[in-house]
Amino acid sequence: MAEEKLVVIKQANITNNCPECFNQDLSLSFYQKHSYGKFVHKITNEVTHKITCNTCNSDIYPVNWTDDIERIFEYYQKMAIPEKKSVKYTPLFYILLLSLVALIGGSIYLYLEGFIQF
Repeated sequence: MAEEKLVVIKQANITNNCPECFNQDLSLSFYQKHSYGKFVHKITNEVTHKITCNTCNSDIYPVNWTDDIERIFEYYQKMAIPEKKSVKYTPLFYILLLSLVALIGGSIYLYLEGFIQF
């Protein structure tokens, strides 16, 4: 089973008022989803965000955003540039692929030489 991680691509401290406690200590984070498997490492296009108050430790959901928070969010959203969607194969994948090719090549060679009869 593939392990999924959210990798931080942009993090910023913003000085807008928290809708819960009215302090000016918020942090905004953008995350990109990465999937790690035994044979492949995938980077997806899925980008998520989270605004947290550092004083009261509450998450600020879009329903509670003020106009100022929304403007700041849109500004930082343009600055958060995710990595391109890609697939990278692990060394285990290449080892198994080369072993399979060598096994097939060896069995064809032995068949042509007459050592193996099907």
